[in-house]
Amino acid sequence: MKMSSNTMSRWGETYFLKRPSNKVIVAFLDQQKEAPFSYPEAGATRGTLPQGYIIDHYRIKLGQGEKTFRAAQSAISNWSMFQIPWLQLCWQSYPPQEGITIAILIRCLNLWTLNAARVIYLIHERGAVEKCGFAYGTLPAHMERGEERFMVEWQRSDDSVWYDILAFSHPNRLMAYFAYPYVRFLQKRFGHDSLQAVCRAVNK
Repeated sequence: MKMSSNTMSRWGETYFLKRPSNKVIVAFLDQQKEAPFSYPEAGATRGTLPQGYIIDHYRIKLGQGEKTFRAAQSAISNWSMFQIPWLQLCWQSYPPQEGITIAILIRCLNLWTLNAARVIYLIHERGAVEKCGFAYGTLPAHMERGEERFMVEWQRSDDSVWYDILAFSHPNRLMAYFAYPYVRFLQKRFGHDSLQAVCRAVNK
């Protein structure tokens, strides 16, 4: 990928002194779309989580009943969990699909950073607990390595509807190691802000 004069790229990471143009983001996605996952346990959020990673789990009750669950399904399809002021998902013009590559553009301190990920699997389950969602895994151009699952569920036993985030991660690049306390702050902030974003989408 050709870098502009306001870009710093080291160790597979991409940082910008100002917001990158859409053209640069498209080139970044093209570069990453054939890249392998940056960790060996792709799909592990389906079952037993691997050892050696930091685990994050966030969960919030959205309300009750089928109407709330259908609204939550729509929020997942519209990537509403990323409707957060300090980051942008590139691009969100279509619902999550297995195999698509996305970039998360984050503004942190005085830099912008692009992080690449790919959707690994979708969730569509019926039964006593109806579930909908997806998981994505990190690609080489990502500050972290690991996986994150986004899911809404309808508990038929008490009619409650929940939004659930589960992730495992570890620093992938030098900057993430050097600034790890700040990276952890951003991860926790994302968890909290994502919960609130889905709540807003469901209850608007």
